[in-house]
Amino acid sequence: MSEYVGKNLLDKWYPLAVDAKNGGYHTDIAYDWKIEPVQHKMIVTQARHVWTASKAAIFFNNKTYADAAIHGFDFLRNKMWDTKHGGFYQMRDGRGETTDYLGFFGEKRTYGNAFAVYALAALYELTGDPAILDFAREVFEWIEEHSYDRAQKGYFQFLTSDGRHFDRWDNYKTEAYDEPELGFKDQNSSIHLLEAYAELYRLWPYPYLGEKLAELLRLVRDVITTSAGYMNLFFHNDWSPVSFRNAPDEIRERNYRLDHVSFGHDYETAYLMLEASYALGNQNDAGTLSTSRKMVDHAIANGWDAEAGGFFDAGYYFSGEDKCTIITSTKNWWAQAEALNILLMMSKIFPEDSTYRDHFERQWTYVKKFLLDYEHGDWFEGGLDKQPHLRRGPKGHIWKCNYHTARAMMSCIKMLAGDDYKLNSESHWFKTMKRESDKFIAHWQETKASDSINGPFTRSVGGAN
Repeated sequence: MSEYVGKNLLDKWYPLAVDAKNGGYHTDIAYDWKIEPVQHKMIVTQARHVWTASKAAIFFNNKTYADAAIHGFDFLRNKMWDTKHGGFYQMRDGRGETTDYLGFFGEKRTYGNAFAVYALAALYELTGDPAILDFAREVFEWIEEHSYDRAQKGYFQFLTSDGRHFDRWDNYKTEAYDEPELGFKDQNSSIHLLEAYAELYRLWPYPYLGEKLAELLRLVRDVITTSAGYMNLFFHNDWSPVSFRNAPDEIRERNYRLDHVSFGHDYETAYLMLEASYALGNQNDAGTLSTSRKMVDHAIANGWDAEAGGFFDAGYYFSGEDKCTIITSTKNWWAQAEALNILLMMSKIFPEDSTYRDHFERQWTYVKKFLLDYEHGDWFEGGLDKQPHLRRGPKGHIWKCNYHTARAMMSCIKMLAGDDYKLNSESHWFKTMKRESDKFIAHWQETKASDSINGPFTRSVGGAN
């Protein structure tokens, strides 16, 4: 697996994606790595590059990756960040100026600001520069001041340029493409705040940050995740789920965006919850482990393609049915990458259950057959078994870079590494990361062995909830 991370993945991106002229990173990149003439720079993509390059620099002890990570800081600070009102703009043009692309103009989103926290924490881990930590703390405080719902908890997603929350009943009207989600709280912002706060808390164990991280963990685990083992996607302000299950077919189908089962988000969140609980230092957190396992089991039982391998993109529980029906049979790249990580992780925590290791190996076979681009490097945007035209699809755009793939594969390499493992065997950084990975797995194995909270673990494939 290691040969697909450096030469065929990270080395394709860095330094090519570094925009030396305008700052930040090139986003729009063709299938053969040609930089497109028009560039769009979203905070999510820019931040993901900072995070990925930072982690890769530590993992491989690689100066090229380190230089790429450090390069991104100035663009975040001077172009993406609003120096007057605070907060990160969601979208800028190639030069870092205001753009009407997708209708965002100067609007902000909590989701994008969460990724900035995630990136800055990783860059601070790489550099040790206190100015970077100070900036991460500033972003955290801005999110809490402008996005947090003090009445109902959780976070509002839609923010004006001056940081004011707005919804569909507001006098302010957005032109942004995500307008159908306006007025709802969502799982995606919540899980990535969870991810970002966990990353920052590891390096800055500020008590208030710990309180917010713990609150997010409870929210994601106990409110957003159903008892069946999948997440509802959108919610009203009082946390009642948005559902079109009983609506007429035409209305339900028109609103699948707001109401479906996203298998990739479910098992990605299973990992993020384990990571957050571990960062908090929770002991014997059987509740989080049980829910995480249930989410993975539900995805295997309902979203796995038993014939070709890989996980389908979306399912739905139709009214009166207990079985999840596949409504989107494509297999996007990021969800297939995240599956590698959580399947291997579960196989380590539950080695007595061969299901996870078997599915991990079958998933890796699927990835190698249908997603790896052996001619040009990196991954196709979707599995070629379902979308063969993506062989010439872009390598990069505002939603696609190397964050999911690099994270999943570096995590798998650490878990697979044995005493005789040769990659970076002389690297102090790699040995340190490997030891931490082993401690993480051991922590959850010990939690599994404890029945002091929720009793023995049982497999559940779930049903409609």
